[in-house]
Amino acid sequence: MSNKREVFVSVDVEAAGPIPGEFSLLSIGACSIYEPEKTFACELKPISRNFDPKALEVSGFSLDELALRGLAPSDAMQAFTGWLSTVTGRNATPVFVGLNAPFDWSFVNYYFHRFSGGNPFGFTALDIKALYMGAAGCNWGDTRSSKIAERLKPALAGTHDALRDALYQAEIFRLIRSEFMNKS
Repeated sequence: MSNKREVFVSVDVEAAGPIPGEFSLLSIGACSIYEPEKTFACELKPISRNFDPKALEVSGFSLDELALRGLAPSDAMQAFTGWLSTVTGRNATPVFVGLNAPFDWSFVNYYFHRFSGGNPFGFTALDIKALYMGAAGCNWGDTRSSKIAERLKPALAGTHDALRDALYQAEIFRLIRSEFMNKS
């Protein structure tokens, strides 16, 4: 058992399609769940021209614009690693938390390994949908963010802006822990 403190980090991404490698990670937003004023955000240069038109419509990104103004993926992942170090400090472990974490984590994991040599989050992620399902005793269909928000009444809302969505997810996570687990 580790004596390291766990720092829960809400992470959201916008991507050009459904899978990393073939489609590009376009933006990353993150915040410390219990210190949400500690944030990270960046936009990345695409690694390919592949895209799902619906993904770009939802995010509002243009691959051409990101090719000009986005960070190189290695620079983005180095900046994210640096930010994580400041949030966690020396004796803490960052815990990746996402709403539909398998999607977001797959892109972050791929980019960390391809462009930075390793993933500071390790090989695991905490999924808010699964946490909610277990805590609320609901069906999987009731874990959509709209259904969760209907019950928990967060002040924030999802917008498909990675940082704003990371902040929204952090609020949802805190509400789940507060309502169902009596922890903050």
